[in-house]
Amino acid sequence: MPRVSTRRTTLRFFYVPVMLFFSLLIGCSNFRPAQTDARDQRPYISILAPLHFPQQPSQEVIAELEGLTGAELDIRWVPEGVYTDKMNTALTTNSLAKVTFVKFTDYSLVKNAIKSGEFWEIEPYLDQFPNLSKLNPSILQQTAVEGKIYGLYTERPSSRQGIIIRKDWLENLQLKEPHSLDELYEILKQFTYNDPDQNGKQDTIGLVDRNDLVYGVFKTLSSYFGTPNNWELAGGEFIPEFETEEYMDTMNFMKKLYDERLINQDFALTSKELQRDSFIRGYAGVYIGSMTDAQRLSIEAHAVNPKVELALINRIKGPKGYKVWSIPNYNGLYLFSKKAIATEEELKQVLAFFDRTMDKDVANLMMYGVEGRHYEIVDGKVILPEETSRLRVDEVNPLYSLMIANVSNQNILEVAQKEELTELAERLSEDNESFLVADPTVHLSSDTYDEKNAELSQIITDATYNYILGKITAEGFKQETLKWRQSGGDLIIQEYREALEREQIREHE
Repeated sequence: MPRVSTRRTTLRFFYVPVMLFFSLLIGCSNFRPAQTDARDQRPYISILAPLHFPQQPSQEVIAELEGLTGAELDIRWVPEGVYTDKMNTALTTNSLAKVTFVKFTDYSLVKNAIKSGEFWEIEPYLDQFPNLSKLNPSILQQTAVEGKIYGLYTERPSSRQGIIIRKDWLENLQLKEPHSLDELYEILKQFTYNDPDQNGKQDTIGLVDRNDLVYGVFKTLSSYFGTPNNWELAGGEFIPEFETEEYMDTMNFMKKLYDERLINQDFALTSKELQRDSFIRGYAGVYIGSMTDAQRLSIEAHAVNPKVELALINRIKGPKGYKVWSIPNYNGLYLFSKKAIATEEELKQVLAFFDRTMDKDVANLMMYGVEGRHYEIVDGKVILPEETSRLRVDEVNPLYSLMIANVSNQNILEVAQKEELTELAERLSEDNESFLVADPTVHLSSDTYDEKNAELSQIITDATYNYILGKITAEGFKQETLKWRQSGGDLIIQEYREALEREQIREHE
């Protein structure tokens, strides 16, 4: 597991003769006497965190973060593409860091561990901290397990999903940006077979995807087709998304792209890193996912080809108009291990670190970097020069993963001048708010879902890929959905229905 630590080895000598002591001191330049170094008294905080960028933040920025917070940080950065596996391994081997990030999509995997007492309940302590006491109660409740709060949430808009497309390729082929599914298909075809990079070779594809049905291409495409977000609530009954016509329409669309070779043929096995690399190096012309990736993709693509231009699109009209899937306003939680954090006092030290990260000086360091190196301040607002974009990507941006409640944090300075693609991505994410598709089970609970979702989801994931790849028919896919029901799906549906009925009774009391 990747491990970054700023801990220094402290050598302690007991009953060592004075002359030997001084000779060792002179001969060992790394020696740091514990009794004279106040930094030894800093709270040590180990954190398992996802790495969404090509490299870890710079040691200089980490040192600045440690200096401001008074903490000794041992941040174990794990590439996002393998983060779930690494987090699960740490959970099952009982080797968690003091603080562990859990993605929203993985939350059900750890709820049993939460219920069995492996993590601290933190709600009783939040009022003791000036910033944590102001966390959004509504979002905290979205994260609750059996009515109790266990995690500090990382915040995000409801949906940043959209399309990142090679604008220069569109111009080379005299094509307009797509605004419907038919137009998107035609562009993917042209990008594959009509030499969009004008190098005289047929060496490009329209779309690059990865082995992720949620944050890859599939779920965003399915929302364009009008597929429900995980569940459809109709007449008091919950219908899983994969039993709807719209889900089948999405699979058929993806199958068409695969059969016509408009998408990378190994998409079911491709990592996020390889997906990004294909787009950056000009092998593919369309990337569907978080629009906020655009600025970073642009920077890295420009290093390969300075002529690259990107465009962003968030509105693709489908059979039911404009639709895009959403999640609650947290994309993950930091949980606190009871095994690694032995006492209440130690827990308070760790919570104090996160509280401190929300203060103005620390929050802006984590958000923008070091003033004068990564950004400037003019008239009280942040200026992010284009020429320092790559520097921020390399040295600062990975720290976003550690920021809690940052979207609503009033201590973060306003940006007067942003990179063009960053500003556009944020504006289009706000526009997404007007046509969101919500998951109707977000506020409901199902013990069977928490216990068996990983196993049951794999049935549908495998069936979806196998259908797109032509390994099973529509009837074969239906048989897999029946297997899902028989293996626990029917019980999940029943528990959600009962939870909804209880909620409705409470509302009328």
